[in-house]
Amino acid sequence: MKIRKLVVWTVGVAVFSWNAQAQSQAPADPAVDACKSTGLLALQERSPEITDLVLDMESLAVSKADTKVGDVPVKTVVLGEAYISRKQQTGKPDRFVCLLGEKGKVLLTFFTA
Repeated sequence: MKIRKLVVWTVGVAVFSWNAQAQSQAPADPAVDACKSTGLLALQERSPEITDLVLDMESLAVSKADTKVGDVPVKTVVLGEAYISRKQQTGKPDRFVCLLGEKGKVLLTFFTA
């Protein structure tokens, strides 16, 4: 009986470990990459001391959309938390929203504390 529990526990740990590795090695989402690069540029235009934008991949929600803002089609919405680095110091996370239109074009990136 003890051997059976040990085998079940070992298999469970192996499956969990494999699943965690698979998630961490997943290919980057082009929508997330576009939001990060565009968001960083927009932040640096307002505050040149900003050096980096780190998106919290565990908090991200990438949702396909089929809606419009006015007459502009919105195809993807990215929500999550981001850490804004200023002069190599990173503070608490900011919430962000990123809207993407046709062909992955970033329409809006909004950050809030």
